[in-house]
Amino acid sequence: MAGKVVEGMPGQYRAGEKQFVLINLLKAVAAQLIVLHHLAFYGPMADHARPLLPALVDWLQGDARIAVQVFLVVGGFLAAKSLSPQGLPGFAPPLQAIWRRYLKLAPPFIAATLLAAAASAWAAAWMSHDSISAPPTLKQLWAHVLLLHSVLGAESLAAGAWYVAIDFQLYALLTLLAWLSGRLAGRQAWLLPVLVAAGVGASLLYVNLDADWDVWAPYFFGSYGLGVLAWWASDPVRRPGSAALLLAVMLGTALLALVLDFRSRIALALAVACVLFLFGRARPVAHAGAGLAWVNYAGKISFAVFLVHFPVCLLVNAAFARFLPEQPHVQALGVLVAWAASLAAGAAFQRWIEAPLGRVLAQPFGAGPPLAAKA
Repeated sequence: MAGKVVEGMPGQYRAGEKQFVLINLLKAVAAQLIVLHHLAFYGPMADHARPLLPALVDWLQGDARIAVQVFLVVGGFLAAKSLSPQGLPGFAPPLQAIWRRYLKLAPPFIAATLLAAAASAWAAAWMSHDSISAPPTLKQLWAHVLLLHSVLGAESLAAGAWYVAIDFQLYALLTLLAWLSGRLAGRQAWLLPVLVAAGVGASLLYVNLDADWDVWAPYFFGSYGLGVLAWWASDPVRRPGSAALLLAVMLGTALLALVLDFRSRIALALAVACVLFLFGRARPVAHAGAGLAWVNYAGKISFAVFLVHFPVCLLVNAAFARFLPEQPHVQALGVLVAWAASLAAGAAFQRWIEAPLGRVLAQPFGAGPPLAAKA
């Protein structure tokens, strides 16, 4: 039965639909921190406004970047839900699932990349700054279309473009692990969790310590895999002993990695995975107020905000650099304008570009079943 509809906002929220309110809250907060990090790191407005709140600007320029770990862990959590909800091996051909993921990520990413290229050309007429990219070459554009820009060493046309490519790699890697476990172990349920746990250990204890790997999925699989293990460990139909073992592996591997080499990004990833294990699969809210509706809407548009905020921030920086004085209060106002404009642009991008593209491209393929059937 359809639930109560909260009116008066884009993307009406049906309270009876299963909504991961916590996940949407995490995504929404992480998206805001990434926007503010890029505003502080790129463009002159934050530099001019820094005397007002130097400690805050320094934190946004540095530590706020680890908010991307939230997207990595949540991505693994939701990928496990999609591909193998109970951690069972996969038998469906993996390429179809990987292609569906590409169609979900790449078309809006390509549209946002073209917007970023246009914004750089426009901003170059108003200011000179390192955040402005040179006109893209055809090879550079094709590298972005294939989500291989980082691997091929092509300069990214927008901040955060690396994440889209890594998300695709991680999803493809998990898909292949699920399929491989089905090929090797048949319907035995133990191999896929073992492979994921081994991948998490290899990533956190070795690969993630070497920044030369940061254009490849194994570098980030520790955080992503923590989200996968959190989903499986929180499965209400899983035997308590099996769930406890998965939780112990998740906690033990991450804590060992932190003891051997503490990394704040991994500590945050572990914290998010624990929160998702405890609360991420809670029952849907029976009566949603406007507050929860807005949380879900902010989570819904978080990817669009992530995609489109850079060209918006670039243009606002250029406009304030060209037409307004370099006074701290004026430039701080510009930061707030760019932040608000990024949210508005993300909402518009999600409604008019991301969602229509998703509907059109999903029609020939459908949502697709999980790789692994339920037990």
